[in-house]
Amino acid sequence: MTSAASTSTLPAVPGTDPSRCILDSFRISIAKRIADALPALSVEQAYSGVDYGKKGVDFTVALPRFRLPGKVDEHASKVVSNFQPDDWVQSVTHDKAFLHFQLNTTTLLKQVLTQVHALTHETASGKPEYGENKSGAGKKVIIEYSSPNIAKAFHVGHLRSTIIGAFLANLYKASGWEVISMNYLGDWGTQFGMIAVGFDKYGSQEALEKDAIKHLLDVYVKVNKDAEADPNVKVEAAKFFKRMEDGDEEALKNWRHWRELSIKKYVEEYDRLNVHFDVYTGESEVGREWQDKALERLNEMGLISDVDGAKLVDLEKWKLQKAVVRKKDGTSIYLTRDIGGAIERYEKYKFDKMIYVVSSQQDLHLAQFFKILRLMEFPWADNLEHVNYGLVLGMSTRKGTVVFLDQIIREAADVMHEQMRKNEEKYNAVEDPEGTSLEIGITGIKIQDMAAKRVNNYTFNWDRMKSFEGDTGPYLQYAHVRLASIARKNPNLLPLPPPSEIKVDLLADSPHAREIVFLLGSYPDVVKTVLKTHEPSGVVTFAFRLAHAISSAWDVMIVKGEPNEDLAKARLWVYLSARDVLGAAMRLLSIRPLERM
Repeated sequence: MTSAASTSTLPAVPGTDPSRCILDSFRISIAKRIADALPALSVEQAYSGVDYGKKGVDFTVALPRFRLPGKVDEHASKVVSNFQPDDWVQSVTHDKAFLHFQLNTTTLLKQVLTQVHALTHETASGKPEYGENKSGAGKKVIIEYSSPNIAKAFHVGHLRSTIIGAFLANLYKASGWEVISMNYLGDWGTQFGMIAVGFDKYGSQEALEKDAIKHLLDVYVKVNKDAEADPNVKVEAAKFFKRMEDGDEEALKNWRHWRELSIKKYVEEYDRLNVHFDVYTGESEVGREWQDKALERLNEMGLISDVDGAKLVDLEKWKLQKAVVRKKDGTSIYLTRDIGGAIERYEKYKFDKMIYVVSSQQDLHLAQFFKILRLMEFPWADNLEHVNYGLVLGMSTRKGTVVFLDQIIREAADVMHEQMRKNEEKYNAVEDPEGTSLEIGITGIKIQDMAAKRVNNYTFNWDRMKSFEGDTGPYLQYAHVRLASIARKNPNLLPLPPPSEIKVDLLADSPHAREIVFLLGSYPDVVKTVLKTHEPSGVVTFAFRLAHAISSAWDVMIVKGEPNEDLAKARLWVYLSARDVLGAAMRLLSIRPLERM
């Protein structure tokens, strides 16, 4: 490859970073040709029109989008007649209003594979960074997600919030942001009065230490049954909670212990899901001060009306109904606590953005909450964002009962364990079959969750989850394991020579190598796009496209048994790079890529 394909000869275009995404260089090269042939356009304007092409075409430019005076055909023929192939771009074809560009295959292979290698194995941080960018450098985001209620079942709604939230936390980190992952627990409210009353009767210290979440729920269920028969139970519970609200140390002591043990249990559960929080906070930690100040400010602004002793904010003119901000007994409700909590968080963290990952059933609540903060004229209120998602339907155990998170995880692991046992030989080669089946099971749950647009409801399907065929979690793990095994099967070719010495030009006429490498080159763009859409499905789709491209190359682009060693090494490099990028996409989705299964 001649030195002409160095990025230094290309103009700089704002918003591009060839050192992180080499396809930017190819696109700049295309944009420069268009701007040279059509002087009315700057390179930057031309660049904005360079899009990925349809099948068989690398990049396409739709000329009408530039709204240039004159005929489209004439503009097209200027670009075509000026065209000279070079190390970046091989050819251009004109088709109606479109110009299609093919890249120079040898340069494409060399540049993409070299960049994947450098940003995976030779970074200053010592960690893989391919696909990451610096667009959020110097900015801070709080992402609030998962947020289960202590002493209530961790149900599938929390699971969706957890999976999507963990993905967003990884995504913002990969885009250079400082990320604070926050779990806002439902740890306050009259249910704790109920548990306190019930604990005297049904509580066991031993059961509490063993599994606080489950035991507190058992107590809660039993005491609720009592309350149906005896209205006095609820009166006692309300009294107890009032003591908590008034800061009675004796009443708070038990509650603190329950909360601490519950968080300890959550940390274990989240760890199995490969999810980690920086901050565990909760409704209990929102001070009264800002809740009261918020009501004062809304009152001064004439936004509050009194209805039967309850305080309401009228948001009708924004089609957001009337929102209750204080109950008639004077106790705070969700909305007031959310408002107070947001103000406190801004005071404490000075975030640039705060994202709430909450189901679309709460759309109105969040819209009211954001609107009130804007009406209160907090300048940062515009930086709050609601990332919503649809419902999971039909997620119960195979026996059909309602589920806790640990039941779902355990059952997913059992299902995969059964599948693995079917292949005795492979099963015996796996060091830790329990751990492996757990990982595959969790991957199955996560991929089924993230495969479609997040606002869609989806029906959970055990059969699909355990399938190694089609676009499922197990299939992705299998694709990664196959790529990991190719290194184990060809020790004679390892370690590979340095990138500059690998003869990738031997792959120039391999459509399979070209398709895989082009996909690898597009991964940094995938990350940038999903940062705009907050759609994990964009990464899932990419991972499956890559897995399919690898799968169709497998029998044609062979490594073991290839007599030409230089060719075998070049092919191996493609597969190892594909393993690195598939692994990066899986980690972004909070999935731990497996080496064997």
